[in-house]
Amino acid sequence: MLNRINLITRTSYHSSYSLGFRSSYNISRVNPFSSCSTIMSEKPATITPPAAAEGEVKKPKTAKELEKERKKAEKLAKFQAKQAKKQQQEQNSKAKEPKKPKVKAEKEVIPEWVDPTVPGEKKVLVSFDDPAFKSYNPKNTESSWYQWWVKKGFFEPKLDADGNTSPKGSFVIPSPPPNVTGALHIGHALTVAIQDSLVRYNRMKGKTVLYVPGFDHAGISTQSVVEKNLWATEKVTRQDLGREKFLEKVWEWKEVYHQKIKSQFSSLGASYDWSREAFTLSPELSKAVIEAFVRLHKSGYIYRENKLVNWCVQLRSATSNSEIESVEYEGRTLIKVPGYDEKVEVGVITSFSYPIEGTDDAIVVATTRPETIFGDTAVAVHPNDERYKHLHGKYVLHPFLDRRLPIITDAETVEMEFGTGAVKITPAHDENDYNTGKRNNLEFINIYTEDGKLNDNCGEWAGMKRFDARKKVIESLKEKGLFVEQKDNKMVIPKCTRTGDMIEPYLKPQWWVRQSELGKLGLKVLEDGQLKISPKSSEAEYLNWTKSLRDWCVSRQLWWGHRVPAWFVNIEGEFHESGDGEYWIVARDVEEAKEIASKKFAGKNFTLEQDEDVLDTWFSSGLWPFATLGWPNKTSDFEKFYPTTLLETGWDIIFNWVIRMVLLGTELTGKSPFSEVYCHPLVRDAQGRKMSKSLGNVVDPLDVITGISLEGLHSKLAKGNLDPREIEKAKAGQKESYPMGIAQCGADALRFALCAYTTGGRDINLNILRVEGYRKFCNKMYQATKFALMRLGDDFVPNASEKPTGQESLVEKWILNKMNTAAETINNSFEGREFMVATNTVYNYWLNELCDVYIENSKYLILEGTPEQQKSAKNTLYTCIEAALKMIHPFMPYVTEELWQRLPKRPNDTTESIVIAAYPEFQEYFKFPTADSQYELILDITKSIRSLLAQYDIIKNGQVYIEALTTEDYEIAQSQQDLIVSLIKGVNKVEVLKSGDAIPSGCGAGAVNSNINVHVLVKGQIDIDEQITKISKKLEKAKKSKENTEKLINAKDFAAKASQDVQAATLERFENIKADIDILENTISSLEKLKL
Repeated sequence: MLNRINLITRTSYHSSYSLGFRSSYNISRVNPFSSCSTIMSEKPATITPPAAAEGEVKKPKTAKELEKERKKAEKLAKFQAKQAKKQQQEQNSKAKEPKKPKVKAEKEVIPEWVDPTVPGEKKVLVSFDDPAFKSYNPKNTESSWYQWWVKKGFFEPKLDADGNTSPKGSFVIPSPPPNVTGALHIGHALTVAIQDSLVRYNRMKGKTVLYVPGFDHAGISTQSVVEKNLWATEKVTRQDLGREKFLEKVWEWKEVYHQKIKSQFSSLGASYDWSREAFTLSPELSKAVIEAFVRLHKSGYIYRENKLVNWCVQLRSATSNSEIESVEYEGRTLIKVPGYDEKVEVGVITSFSYPIEGTDDAIVVATTRPETIFGDTAVAVHPNDERYKHLHGKYVLHPFLDRRLPIITDAETVEMEFGTGAVKITPAHDENDYNTGKRNNLEFINIYTEDGKLNDNCGEWAGMKRFDARKKVIESLKEKGLFVEQKDNKMVIPKCTRTGDMIEPYLKPQWWVRQSELGKLGLKVLEDGQLKISPKSSEAEYLNWTKSLRDWCVSRQLWWGHRVPAWFVNIEGEFHESGDGEYWIVARDVEEAKEIASKKFAGKNFTLEQDEDVLDTWFSSGLWPFATLGWPNKTSDFEKFYPTTLLETGWDIIFNWVIRMVLLGTELTGKSPFSEVYCHPLVRDAQGRKMSKSLGNVVDPLDVITGISLEGLHSKLAKGNLDPREIEKAKAGQKESYPMGIAQCGADALRFALCAYTTGGRDINLNILRVEGYRKFCNKMYQATKFALMRLGDDFVPNASEKPTGQESLVEKWILNKMNTAAETINNSFEGREFMVATNTVYNYWLNELCDVYIENSKYLILEGTPEQQKSAKNTLYTCIEAALKMIHPFMPYVTEELWQRLPKRPNDTTESIVIAAYPEFQEYFKFPTADSQYELILDITKSIRSLLAQYDIIKNGQVYIEALTTEDYEIAQSQQDLIVSLIKGVNKVEVLKSGDAIPSGCGAGAVNSNINVHVLVKGQIDIDEQITKISKKLEKAKKSKENTEKLINAKDFAAKASQDVQAATLERFENIKADIDILENTISSLEKLKL
């Protein structure tokens, strides 16, 4: 061979070089939409799995690895765009003709589209030529479909002629009912996105699907927000209105937000069976609540007792732990408390002396709540404390009341080494002291009224507000010479999340549920396999809670809710405490109560008085999975759909809701209410902060769907219940989080993004920009389908069967195999609740395989092939587009219905909607592993050729030689020679050579793999000196970048100050720069040799 120069540069499947710069992002593929009227240059992150090495078995990637690759791809995509822009600028600078001044094109103003569809009727499909439908517009695309779906009954469970469920099984989700306190937030959107994707998937799988919608009356939350609103707008309290009038106001509020939430659900595309809509205060569900209470009382699980509760003075009600926020203070702090003009001091511990009766001595105790001194009934010391043994059995004197307090010994209460070793005991106002009082048979003295004032047990102090009394007690102790000192004291203050008030331990007769006994049922269903909980962290949490359950107070001193079905028996001539459960009758109605009381108190005259309290909201919510199906009646729904299949909810309500549903359901029905629980993450903002109205980062799903300006976000704050000072803080938060407002993204992009974020972790840090990225992805699907329809033509009729005909080309077999693999992975991911894997897989299939490869690479077959080739390529295109739409439909219902309805249908296919179309599954007849590997080789070859062309800046008249070292590879490359030419812009000739064949001199070469090299004729094609000068400048810049990065890495404080992520990213960047330098130097060396 004469003067042959083989300049081998190793390239790989996912490496390409543009003028010598290294990139691991697949940049060489031609834009699949280059022939479309609309060119799309930007796309969200593409996750492209790297090819396995020769003989290596591909391993499935973990969610973390996929996410890492996605982020890396995003960075490299930006780098690619920057390099392409620079290259274009350099090419433009070579032009001899002076540039013509650019005339800025006026942006086409598209008039707002008015949907001509009659509400509830099938959408009128407008031509893609209409300006409103030339590109993807979420508002126009999502219009009308939901009402039609509902009217057609697509969301109702399908039964056979005999009323039986599908032989393929059933899938039932009891959707968590949102509170009617206000509109939905982004956390609700996550719930809908996950649940509805599963519901739509299972419906398409042919199962009988029931997705039950409903709403929760949310007793304490709704009453609180309505009271705030009444005070803000009318300056009246519920007491001013009275119970009946106030409840009318709450019902009005409920109706407004019920409709608003329902509208939000519809916008999100939730495929609920609205014919079965439920509300926790409806007559049907109220009947279930009463029945459950009566049965549990009869079984001994519900009882009445005078015990400590968490009391909110502002609400004048007991509250549950879920309505309490624990706030920690390091030391002395002044905090705002509702009902007080001045701030209240917390974070201090006060020491004072109790005089010992009959002596001049005193015993020092300490407290963080001096005002509770009026409830003290003992002073406790450790029985082994030598300092106080002489005081055992003696008394101290109360400084303000005529009361003697015994000095008791209690080893459980007192730590000798802590403080003075003496502890004041207030059994009625402290949980630890309550237990001490029980053990030592102490007196329990309640010192507060329900509105937080000292009561008559406090003598002349009665009527004083609790925190005013705190200051006054300290002053009086000082006057009496009993005050010792005050110190800063780290402490945790429980606060009511509804009012901001400090929670007070309060002794009150209430109704309780023995959860400790019921908890055994919760453990048993898990051990028996009746219940599965995922992820594992949530299962562990469930077990921890279930093993440590305490009795549950279900009484609430509210007006909005289910009134307790219990009546107190007032016997003529007798007085009995209301805390005594003996004189309470639990019954389904007053008539039944009279009947029971008449038998129990025969011969006595009595009247019945129903308990004024209502039940804790979580009690009625705990019955949700079976009450919504008709329990306690043996309805058809209950018989067919109970137990339900899956409960999907947030991990934060495992205790309050999940466990209680399991306990109540198992006790009342004999079965776990669902066979599986999946707990999704909590949504936080992009900075990882909890969503909070006062931070201004709470997101209304409708604002993401329709878009909203920053000013619009600001204006919504004024309509809420925020304090004016909090509004300004929230505005600042909104400006930080959404400086440009929120762009219109549509429901499909929002749903897809939320599912793509779901990895099984605890939190999601939601970045709205990522949602916007998926809106652009919707546009790519839209344009791809539009382009495919153009390629198919108006008269195209698909084959009656999707099965291959045997006439498929290599590229067709490749895409069918990819489609088959994607379908298998997505099906498995849905079944395994791997939502990120499912979304990444369908995303990758759409963009990297269907659009980037098949739509572009089949162009020559459809346009220039034989009639048989054209027909086959079109049918494959149809099969793959339709499957792609169906695979992504559960995540993106609207855009898929819009596009699927425009596709021609196979003969005899009468499917009305993609909602009820069959979901793609793995099929043996679509399995083409050999074709897959062969076409991957063709793609590798084309990438290597493109890389070499870019490396030597050859943009036209390229001459390429493929050197195949094995017969098999030669035959593959030879048979696809025309295809390779069609895939590479600027190439006139591709010649396939066998090992040993002569290759022209002056070629640059690259290795595709160990068996194939590609050669590009360079000499005579470019100005070598000019190219060397250009690359030398790049090399100089790269070396400078390497020097700066090396200095940063070697800096003394780099390892100490930089985070692990930053260090890793910097080191990776440094390695990339070094690789770039190697490539640039090799390229220059290659060009120098070509000059010889």
